[in-house]
Amino acid sequence: MKKVLITGSNGLLGQKLIKLYTSLNKVELIATSRGSNRYPNLDEFSYISLDITNRKEVLDCITKVKPNCIINTAAMTNVDACESDKEGCDLLNVDAVKHLVEASNKVNAHFIQLSTDFIFDGKEGPYDEEAQPNPLSYYGWSKLKAENYITENCNKWSIARTVLVYGIVHDMSRSNIVLWAKGALEKGEPINVVNDQFRSPTLAEDLAKGCQLIEQHEATGIFNISGKDQMSIDKLVERVADYFKLDKSIINTISSETLNQAAKRPPVTGFDLSKSRNVLGYNPHSFEEGIAILMEQLNAS
Repeated sequence: MKKVLITGSNGLLGQKLIKLYTSLNKVELIATSRGSNRYPNLDEFSYISLDITNRKEVLDCITKVKPNCIINTAAMTNVDACESDKEGCDLLNVDAVKHLVEASNKVNAHFIQLSTDFIFDGKEGPYDEEAQPNPLSYYGWSKLKAENYITENCNKWSIARTVLVYGIVHDMSRSNIVLWAKGALEKGEPINVVNDQFRSPTLAEDLAKGCQLIEQHEATGIFNISGKDQMSIDKLVERVADYFKLDKSIINTISSETLNQAAKRPPVTGFDLSKSRNVLGYNPHSFEEGIAILMEQLNAS
């Protein structure tokens, strides 16, 4: 049985990967994250507390476990925080990746790295896998530096690029766009939403499935793994309002320039999914189908 090791297993994608892999029951799963495990049903997988910024810890753990595949979901993803804490951003998004690549090479593991649409400047989206990166933010640069290091130094690698991930899991540490929109609309007070940024929001379950398909097929190279519906952020919030039958009239559309955010955002991203569909059989849900899945989980919890 193949061994799959997940980093960042306490996060949104990490927990979705645990749920997916334990339901398939086709691999021996090892989940790792900093601190204690947050995912229930620990008897279905192994958990190891691991700080991936610590090279010795990474090498010791990986050489002991000897996984066939490592899926790195851990990252500093707060775009504005990365702008103000470049050292912390590099530590988790670049240096940790170098440790994982070194360890992967030692045990001949397939290394799967998560990346982002923020490696692009957003002038010509949606993008295919061959598009030329040009980040606008330090977060984007950190993820691109990791990509470049992997392609130059890793023996067996894949990069899964994604966009604006949403979903809900046990003991969440951060919210996301759909949960924020629903919560803000339910308060009934006016909200400001940008109308000049276009994205393909990605259901966390779809992203997890895309990663699992890469692992299953042992497919190498770059793959776009995102939602299939592209929309502006204000239209996204309107579609959330429509789904939950909330008042759209309280949505005020504004331009990104008025927000004074520390990091620049690419105006138009989103991905061409042709390669992932053809090579992996990847088939994501529509945005409304994704919201329905999220609503089921909210009701269950």
